[in-house]
Amino acid sequence: MAKFNLDKIKAFINPSKNPDLTPLESFQRQHLPTLWLLGKTGAGKSSLLQTLTGNSAIEIGNGFQPCTLTAMHYDFPDDLPLIRFLDTRGLGEADYDPSADLAELAKVGHGLVVLMKAEEQEQSALELALKKIRKQSNIKHLLLVHTAVLSLDTKDREQAIYANEQKVTAIWGPNIRSVAVDFFPPEGDIYHFEPLLNALADLLPVIGLLAQKNEHSDREEQNFKSVEKEVLWYAGSAAACDLIPVMGLVSVPGVQAKMLHSLANQYGVQWDKKAFTSLLSTLGSSFAWQYSVKLASRQVVKIIPGYGQTVGALAAAAMSFGTTYGLGRAASYYFYQKSKNEPVSAQNMQALYKAALNKGKEAYPHEKN
Repeated sequence: MAKFNLDKIKAFINPSKNPDLTPLESFQRQHLPTLWLLGKTGAGKSSLLQTLTGNSAIEIGNGFQPCTLTAMHYDFPDDLPLIRFLDTRGLGEADYDPSADLAELAKVGHGLVVLMKAEEQEQSALELALKKIRKQSNIKHLLLVHTAVLSLDTKDREQAIYANEQKVTAIWGPNIRSVAVDFFPPEGDIYHFEPLLNALADLLPVIGLLAQKNEHSDREEQNFKSVEKEVLWYAGSAAACDLIPVMGLVSVPGVQAKMLHSLANQYGVQWDKKAFTSLLSTLGSSFAWQYSVKLASRQVVKIIPGYGQTVGALAAAAMSFGTTYGLGRAASYYFYQKSKNEPVSAQNMQALYKAALNKGKEAYPHEKN
C-alpha cells in the first residue's frame, strides 16, 4: 500500500515538470491577508512597517500603491508577497467615507491596527474615522498600539496611554487589546518588540514567521532563514489552490514540486527523480501514505455542497499551507546536508517536518473579519 501511494506521489510531484504558477500568483495577490493601519501622520505607521519587514527604506507613501480613492497598500515581500498593509489617506478629512476601504479589507482582511502617539492627545480625526468604521463594519479584531511612549516620564506616560485608550474603547467597546511601544528608544532595542509581535501575530499569525528575530542555532538554520520567505510564498500558493474547488488534487503537488526544484537549485543540489526518491525515503514510508490519503480526503471534503466551499476549503487550505511549509523546511535541511556532503539524519528531518507542519497550520490566516 505504501509503495502504491509512493508511485502515486511520484506521478503528482514529478521533478521533470515545471508547472506554470502565474494564475495562482495572480489569485494570491488578489487575496493577500491584510492588516489595516489606521493613525495620524507621525503616529508610527512607517516605523511599524520597517520593524516588521526589516526594510528601513519603507515609508507610508513611498512604495505604496493606490488601492481606493482614500487608501493605498503595500505588499510584502515585493517579489513574492505574503501580506498586504492598507493605509488610509483621507483620515484627516471631515467627509472621509470608509466604505471603499472597508470593502477592500473585507476581501481577506484580518484586523485593524490603530496607532496613537502617546503624547498626541488631539485625535479627533482618528476618532471620527473609527466611529464610521465601527458603524459600517463588523470587524472583530482591533489592536491599539501606543507609540513613542518613552518620550514621556512614567506618570505622564501612564496618563497619556489611559486617555487614548479611553477614546478608543468609548467607540469600539472594552474588549480591545493594546500594547505600548517605542521604535526609537534612547538605548537598546525596540521597546516592547516581543509583546507587539505577539499581538500582531494574534491578528495575523504569518507575521510571527515573517518578523521573528530568534537567534539561529546553527548554520543550517541560518541558511533556511534566507529561503524561508520563498517557502512561505509557495505555502500560500498551495493554500490558494484549495480555495478553488477540486483544484488542489492537481495543483498543490505541482506547487510543491516547483518549490523543491527551486530550493535544490539554491542549495546547488542536482534535482532529479533519484534525489526526489531519496528525499521521500528520508521522510519515512508513512509520509507517502499520509500525504496521498490526506490530499485526496481534502479534495473530497471540498466538493460537499455548501460546507465544502466554505469550512472545508479553508481547512484544506490551512493543511496545504502547513504541509508545504513543513516540506520546504525538511527539504532545506536535506539539501543543506547534501550540499556539504554530510549525512542526512532521518530523525532530524522528520522532526523538522512535523514541527514546521504544525507551525504552518497555525500560521495560516484562515479567519476573515
